[in-house]
Amino acid sequence: MHPLMDAQLGAFTFFASSLPHDVCGSNGLPLTPNSIKILGRFQILKTITHPRLCQYVDISRGKHERLVVVAEHYESSLNDFHKQGSPVSPEKVLQIAYEALEGLEFMNKHGMVHRAIAPHNILMDCKGNVKLAKFGLYHMTDHGADVDFPIGYPSYLAPEVIAQGSFHPSDPSHREAPLPSGPKTDVWSLGLLLLELCVGRHLLQSIDISERLKFILTLGCMDDIITVLAEEHGCLERVKELPENVLALLRKCLTFSPSKRPTPAELLRDPVLEGVARLYTPFVKPVGLFSSSLRCAHLELPDDISELCKDDGDDYLAERSIDEVYYLWCLAGGDLEKELTNKGIIQSKPPVCTLPNFLLEDGESFGQGRDRSFLLDDTTVTLSLCQLKNRLKDVAGEVYFPLLEDEQSSLPHSISSNELSAAVTLPLIIRERDTEYQLLRIVLFDRLLQAYPFKKNQVWREARVDIPPLLRGLAWAALLGVEGDIQAKYDAIDKDTPIPTDRQIEVDIPRCHQYDELLSSPQGHVKFRRVLKAWVVSHPDLVYWQGLDSLCAPFLYLNFNNEALAYACMSAFIPKYLYNFFLKDNSHVIQEYLTVFSQMIAFHDPELSNHLNEIGFIPDLYAIPWFLTMFTHVFPLHKIFHLWDTLVLGNSSFPFCIGVAILQQLRDRLLANGFNECILLFSDLPEIDIEGCVHESINLFCWTPKSATYRQHAQPPKTPSDNNGFSKASSCFSPDFQDLPKSDWSREPLKLSDLKGEVSPRISVEDFIDLCELSGPAHFKTPTKRTKSGKPKILALDIRSSEDFNRGHVPGSINIPCSTASGPDGELVQTAVTSTLLGFRGRVIVVISHVMKNASMFTAHLVKANYPRVCILDGGINKMKPTGLLTVPSPQI
Repeated sequence: MHPLMDAQLGAFTFFASSLPHDVCGSNGLPLTPNSIKILGRFQILKTITHPRLCQYVDISRGKHERLVVVAEHYESSLNDFHKQGSPVSPEKVLQIAYEALEGLEFMNKHGMVHRAIAPHNILMDCKGNVKLAKFGLYHMTDHGADVDFPIGYPSYLAPEVIAQGSFHPSDPSHREAPLPSGPKTDVWSLGLLLLELCVGRHLLQSIDISERLKFILTLGCMDDIITVLAEEHGCLERVKELPENVLALLRKCLTFSPSKRPTPAELLRDPVLEGVARLYTPFVKPVGLFSSSLRCAHLELPDDISELCKDDGDDYLAERSIDEVYYLWCLAGGDLEKELTNKGIIQSKPPVCTLPNFLLEDGESFGQGRDRSFLLDDTTVTLSLCQLKNRLKDVAGEVYFPLLEDEQSSLPHSISSNELSAAVTLPLIIRERDTEYQLLRIVLFDRLLQAYPFKKNQVWREARVDIPPLLRGLAWAALLGVEGDIQAKYDAIDKDTPIPTDRQIEVDIPRCHQYDELLSSPQGHVKFRRVLKAWVVSHPDLVYWQGLDSLCAPFLYLNFNNEALAYACMSAFIPKYLYNFFLKDNSHVIQEYLTVFSQMIAFHDPELSNHLNEIGFIPDLYAIPWFLTMFTHVFPLHKIFHLWDTLVLGNSSFPFCIGVAILQQLRDRLLANGFNECILLFSDLPEIDIEGCVHESINLFCWTPKSATYRQHAQPPKTPSDNNGFSKASSCFSPDFQDLPKSDWSREPLKLSDLKGEVSPRISVEDFIDLCELSGPAHFKTPTKRTKSGKPKILALDIRSSEDFNRGHVPGSINIPCSTASGPDGELVQTAVTSTLLGFRGRVIVVISHVMKNASMFTAHLVKANYPRVCILDGGINKMKPTGLLTVPSPQI
């Protein structure tokens, strides 16, 4: 969107038609309210940006099918010329004509027609240039079918529109809707406006509306419509004085027959406007963030660089995009309905005044007539920015121009005042509602995203703090590594040819996050269908599984007007976190995933793991929807956004930590209940504190050795240069927690049956050496609670016999022979182990043996004894021998 500059924010309201409550559609579901249909169609209007069109910003839905539209607005309009009462110069008329036609042509290229052209809807900016307002009303209302009022003004409607008459779907006298108006209808309306400017008065406003319509229809038998209109209103002399090119333009516009009337595009290239056209340069649409074109191709620097440094004022807010200003206006306490109520546009009535009208037998009428407020009041109310500007008056100017050097942007406080930096420590929900803080974050992310992919690392670093909701869609795309001409790739996919999956998609979409007005709209369903089908068609080796629609929902919501970006994000997200989950036979992938998750529960919370296993409440019963949809099936969208803000920063093992964090929030209730109660608990999941869940997930992730979540069915590892995890300095994730290429010391894949037989996870020799910080055969640094690199402390527990231990062991490890720790029935001798391990409780305990079966049994006993963070060294001591890091104790003298 373009900057606000000298524009204002305006709001107008209208009602959609009400639908009967007891009628269902062909699918058996209630009919979609017309207000939601309009809301869905409106979204595309926000993407239509042109210098001659007022930018649409937002639409909100209120009670009783009320809709409030926010758009760019200017106080000056063509009505101002009529108030002056004198004709407008021919040069100005031609300028207005050309600029209006530019806007109409751009609309027509997007398949839209204005149909509501009137003097008050052709606004003028401070430079006197045309800005067409309310150009989307005809489109968003489905050509007027979803409202109870006609679109357009009778004085300016084209004859063919008047001849069709009014139409409403609920009217039984109309069997089928008339054809929608075409671009030529706007040319007639514009012609009447231009003629009025030339003569300096309203031509068709003084006569009765029925007479007015009859008069317009009788013009069809006239040879010279301009002369007839001028004679009818006593301004023939003024018309005769007009230049020939202006008269020619008016005659072309006011051609009665639509087949002979030119379109806006044809008029723009007509010789009558040739002289005006030379004064204008063609509009070039800015290149999007994800494109094959250069975003700076049209960048021109002035000859004198100092011109860039001139301060034209301190209204930095006006230089921000109009959608940013509106977003901040809402955060600063802006209330659309309150603004309209204060201006008298919205008027509340006591219920007794809204009783229906009814007739007695004698014909006497009681009650209220038709409420005029449900008809269109096209008054636009200017939204005052005073409250927002007062809120931001203490924000330093430097905030609007952040430095992007590494040392300047690691944390928000480096580019803001102390008060703003203090906001970083506040809960996320408060930060997202803080006007000053969101201004800082929006400006910073906007600058970083404009430099994507060059500033990809800084986008990632700032996202560790938080992501501004206004730019969340683009930020996720950058974090997922989306690049290139995504629109061309998306357009190349066949989304129209029927496929077997179509039926299932049609069934799933009406059940997916339909509480959301945007996704429940018909436009939302169409976009859902196209994005899902594009993914299915472009991944022939995978299939559609129920849950894919839930995965699509967050991306579609955030990129509603950019299906290609929604598809690209989804295509990057699935292989990273759900690799091979959508195979036709995914049982082996799911079972391995659930087994690793079960080991994670035992690793972090053995008491809870023991209880759930005892009552038979295994992850297969509740966790499949969690991971198959990455929690989108169990949480509403607003919680998913906060959860995924962190998820997209981590690697494929982070969802395990989220799952454990959810269980820990429900821990007390789970421990106190049996199988049936747990089933009921998860059938209607209680409220989950998402921010607490995220913080706990990060903590769990930092305590989890990276190889403990190894899965042989995970996405093939990337090179270290491709890693994109959490920073070491952030007490969060670390880049070396990412999936790394396989080496000789990496974990070996296990058969699923063997993996299920082990309660605790395995870690690789490579991971073990890294966590122990072993740098040589005789060096072992016992880690503190947390090393400087943020890694967890670790204890090496060797369960071989004393003789084997003395032949060579890991430096710093302790020895508890398995034979001495086990009783005659195979159970762990608690006293023998407790006396040794009591002081090490809480560390990551790595059990080392030369027989993996012994290590598996020993760790199972430790978990049974509620020892947390227990794992097995994969390959045991035999895999450690080639490292040269084992040590032999010095002989006793």
